[in-house]
Amino acid sequence: MIIRNEIPILEYDESSQEVISPGFGWNGGSLPEKCLFAFLGDVVHEYAEKNDVEVVGTLVTVSHNIDIYVVHEENEDICMVQSPIGAAASTRVLDTLVYCGCNKVIAVGSCGVLANFEENSFIVPTKALRAEGTSYHYLPPSRYIELDEEPVAVLKDTFEKHGLPFETCTTWSTDGFLRETMDMVRYRLEEGCSVVDMECAALAACCRKRGAMFGQFLFTADSLANVDEYDARDFGTGSHEKALLLGLDALRHF
Repeated sequence: MIIRNEIPILEYDESSQEVISPGFGWNGGSLPEKCLFAFLGDVVHEYAEKNDVEVVGTLVTVSHNIDIYVVHEENEDICMVQSPIGAAASTRVLDTLVYCGCNKVIAVGSCGVLANFEENSFIVPTKALRAEGTSYHYLPPSRYIELDEEPVAVLKDTFEKHGLPFETCTTWSTDGFLRETMDMVRYRLEEGCSVVDMECAALAACCRKRGAMFGQFLFTADSLANVDEYDARDFGTGSHEKALLLGLDALRHF
């Protein structure tokens, strides 16, 4: 049954089958249950090359093909992928990975800050404001999505084990980073969002729809805390390698 609404993005199909399978474009087989879903640029590929990580298949898309890695460890395998940015593009990839067997997902990437966080601080979102569009195709409309408790707990334990400070927070997931207006930044901060990202709400909604568990941690990059003077800083590039290793370690205990 379709939940109808005058606003198209708020309409939702509760039950009928998708016309295109989530496996569309995938040329590999089944994947491990654990997945590191990364927004870390070349660091993922560099790690794979240095550690002889296997490419087990390729996800073919119109714009480019995405290599899917599997890290072979002593007791288990972990899927690892460098995702394209943005809610729609990244969720298209994650939906396929979950379809192929990944049901414990940790995502990692950067975020902008609305509050006064230093660059390269670690953040564990516990809920995301659904200000992007993709999540509304996976779950009925709501203002927020709560992230799954088990992966959030695993991430907290991982940071504590390594003696690394972190904050929990609500993140504002948005498609339009060039439309983060001064008044909107202030509004989101007032309602409790302290960072902004582009994918968290959509990825969480995809996993919930498909029956997978999802958690995410972020490292702080650019700053919108002073709306009168945007500060790009160094976009958190100093955290990329550390974040990848932390993500893999968290998955070992998930």
